[in-house]
Amino acid sequence: MSFSGFANHVRNPALPHKRRVSALRSCVQLYRPIGFEATLSFLEELAGPFHRDDGALLRALDHLAASRALWHDDLRRYAAERRTAKQRGHRTPRRDDRNPNRGPAIWYGASQRAALHALTYWRRSRLPGLLTWNDPGASEIDACVSAALANGGPLSAEQHRRLNDTAQRLRERLDADLYSQDSLAYFRVRDLLLVAGFVTNATTPA
Repeated sequence: MSFSGFANHVRNPALPHKRRVSALRSCVQLYRPIGFEATLSFLEELAGPFHRDDGALLRALDHLAASRALWHDDLRRYAAERRTAKQRGHRTPRRDDRNPNRGPAIWYGASQRAALHALTYWRRSRLPGLLTWNDPGASEIDACVSAALANGGPLSAEQHRRLNDTAQRLRERLDADLYSQDSLAYFRVRDLLLVAGFVTNATTPA
């Protein structure tokens, strides 16, 4: 079923509340800019206890749908930009160029607040497990997470440099065919890069 189909179920007062919550979770499966569990947690922060409150459930859907609509607006802008670039002879975008077609990298409409929420979620639930492996760069990412959360987002110039350098080294590990060498390490590095992206978004007011 489509996002709009699940959204219609969320809005249907004739359905049991538990089923409407399940429909919201299905919407989040289709649009989860900061990950499934972190997105659900952020919606509860924005809207209230939607698991038991009808008004909060509708507010949560409205927040999610509004962010998704902004993402679709960005997709249309990007398509126009690519058409112009192709007309100028730039047919293939660079890997580092922004590309919303890869999926939303931010929470459209509240990128900094959502990124800080995601960092809080990762610090509580998943980052400790990543740190036990002592992967190169993990301690640096953890230090940047701590600084971003302590400062409400901003990092110093030196912290920005360390974050960028660490992220570059992590990307180089992925490019060196890490998956074939150690698939578990590959997924840990991907997670560390995801967290690094949240730190970057948390430092950018929106």
